[in-house]
Order: sequence, then C-alpha cells, then structure tokens
Amino acid sequence: MSQPTIHATAVVIGEAGVLIRGAPGAGKTSLAFALVDAARRDGLYAAFIADDRVALAAVNGRLVARCPETIAGLAERRGRGIEPVEHVPAAVIRLVADLVAAEAVIRLPEAAEEEVEIDGVRLARQAIPAQQTAISLSLLFTALTEMNKF
Repeated sequence: MSQPTIHATAVVIGEAGVLIRGAPGAGKTSLAFALVDAARRDGLYAAFIADDRVALAAVNGRLVARCPETIAGLAERRGRGIEPVEHVPAAVIRLVADLVAAEAVIRLPEAAEEEVEIDGVRLARQAIPAQQTAISLSLLFTALTEMNKF
C-alpha cells in the first residue's frame, strides 16, 4: 500500500529538507528549481525530493518527505514540460515554505507564525510571496541560515 501524499514540492539543501506548499500555479516548482540552482551556485548540495506530490511521515519525532516511485526524479518546468532532475528518495524536513499572496506575508511575524505542526512534528515555517522568486530565495536562505540547517 502506498503512503498518502500531499500537493507540494520538496527539495534538500545541504542536509535540510524544505517543503514548499501553496495553491496550484503559485510557483512551487519554479521556486524549487531556483532554490536548487542558487544553492549549487553557493557550493551547497541541492536536489529535488519530489515535485507535485510528496509523501510525508512522522518518524521518531521528525518529518520525513519521500517521493512516490512513479514520479521519482521528475519535475515539471513550466514552458518545458516534464524533465529529469537530480533527486534523493527521502529527506528530513527542517523548513516549511508556504507560498501565499504577497499582501498576506506579515511584515513582522510573531513567533507562533514562524512554526507549523505537521503530523505532530513542530517545524520552522516561512511565509513567502507567491510568484516572487528573488524575494522568496532571500527569505528561505535567511531562514535556513538562522536555523543553522545547511
């Protein structure tokens, strides 16, 4: 029996899994490609875990993301179609990136807004503006650096 999945994209940067959530068309995969490319330019290991569908499971107090076998190593690049990508079969999620409307990004978030609980596991959360890759990259790299999760 296969594990249930959610509509999301997940990548690994260094040793930190990043789960990217958002509405269809919000730019999850585009952000994932940009995040992987930027990390590699900075000399960090970076790869996809899963694109479009991510299987999540709480394991020993950690949230593990896996890719369904049928889509392993594939990602959809808008305007290009489905293409092979470097990927890992699983990683521990350390940061949740929620793509939201730009006006919904809180300028000075409270601590409670910087965390989320998934399957009983508390994780760091960063709200990022949808379709604004440059701003999103900066926010995500800052969040990962502050967490010392590379």
